[in-house]
Amino acid sequence: MEHHVVSTGASAFSCMLFPCFGIVGLALFAFWIWMIVDCATKEPNEGNTKVIWILVIALTYPIGALIYYLVRRPQRIQEFGK
Repeated sequence: MEHHVVSTGASAFSCMLFPCFGIVGLALFAFWIWMIVDCATKEPNEGNTKVIWILVIALTYPIGALIYYLVRRPQRIQEFGK
């Protein structure tokens, strides 16, 4: 008895899609780690600001890292020069 395998475009598409998601996921993870390290090493120790930002970044993953990158990081660089 012969079995015929029908190849569809969907299977080829899914084979290309999974590596793309992996690359995007890896990039988001690297960005997240970068923002945690940046905050931990360069954020001044005034009150609880550093701890709060680290918690925001750590608990909200890419959204928190993006908020820190776009909002707090430029403000910190302008205020403290680092």
